[in-house]
Amino acid sequence: MTRGWLRGLLSLGVAAVTLIAGYAIADARHADASTALGPGLVTVTVDIHYSKFSLSTLQVHEGTTVRFLVRNHDPIAHEFIVGDKQVHLRHQFGTHPAHPPVPGEVSIGATDVGETFYRFDRAGRFEFACHLPGHFAFGMRGWVTVVDA
Repeated sequence: MTRGWLRGLLSLGVAAVTLIAGYAIADARHADASTALGPGLVTVTVDIHYSKFSLSTLQVHEGTTVRFLVRNHDPIAHEFIVGDKQVHLRHQFGTHPAHPPVPGEVSIGATDVGETFYRFDRAGRFEFACHLPGHFAFGMRGWVTVVDA
């Protein structure tokens, strides 16, 4: 009787740890990163819902290429632009209806998925944002902090 009870308790403990670890891994894609990702190639999923990005900060090591997988859950289009200040100055008025395949720039239609790649070669802060009319002012922006390798 004791051996069966102990086995059941052990099984329950393993199941609980597995469940908690699974949630932690799944949530890491959506939560603000507190530890730097990379270097190398990493994938970061960014969900858009109610005209908000699912993350507001991300930290990566210098030399990291990030594959941004952007899932738009809204019934309207959005864009995801990442880069330095000059990139955002070019896009600040949101006059591009769609973006060609340029690293760090992707247009995402309503309820669609898009992807873009961006290599962070130097330490610093890089903004990501949606510059469609009114979206940036509504808060569709965040920061990637690049730390020394």
